[in-house]
Amino acid sequence: MAKATILNVIGLMLCCAFAGCSTAPRSEGGQQDLIIQADSTLQRFRASDPSLADRIAEAHGYAVFPSIGKGGAGVGGAFGRGVVYEQGEIVGFATMTQASFGLQLGGQFYSELLLFDAPALERFKRGEFSLGAQASAVAATAGAAANARFQNGVMIFTLGQKGLMYEASVGGQKFSFQPM
Repeated sequence: MAKATILNVIGLMLCCAFAGCSTAPRSEGGQQDLIIQADSTLQRFRASDPSLADRIAEAHGYAVFPSIGKGGAGVGGAFGRGVVYEQGEIVGFATMTQASFGLQLGGQFYSELLLFDAPALERFKRGEFSLGAQASAVAATAGAAANARFQNGVMIFTLGQKGLMYEASVGGQKFSFQPM
C-alpha cells in the first residue's frame, strides 16, 4: 500500500480518536452549520429512497449524522457529529464514535440516519444507547425503507459519500447526547 494512503488512514483514525471531545460544535455558528448539513443530508436520504418519508413520519425521533469518517488498518475507528430531532423539532446534538478490530483497510465517509421509537429515543438522550456489532443498517436506496422495521426500537439507514474500505471486522457504535 502506498505510504500516502497509510498516512491518510492513520490521520483519519487520529481525527476520530481526538474529535470526540465535544458533542456539539462550540460556537452558535458551528451549531447552525451542523443543522444545515443535517437538513441537507435528510433531504438526500429522502431523495435516494422516497419510502423513507413514511418511516420518518412513524418514528418518535431521529438523529442525522451528515458525515461520519471511518478508517482502519487492522484496528479502526469512526467519528461523526449529528443533530437529534424529537417529533420533528431539534432537541440536541450527538456524537457517534466507533472502535473496531479485525480485517479492515482503508477509509470512507458516509451519512447515517437513526430512527427511534419513544423508549429508544429516551435511552439515547440519557446516554444509555449503543449499537452492537450485530446491528444492521440499511443502505438508503429506492424502496429499501419500505420493508425496514424497528429492531430494539431503532432503524438505521446509511448513505455512502466517498472512500473505499475493505472490512471484515467487529465493532460497535457509542453515542453521546447534548441537549439544546
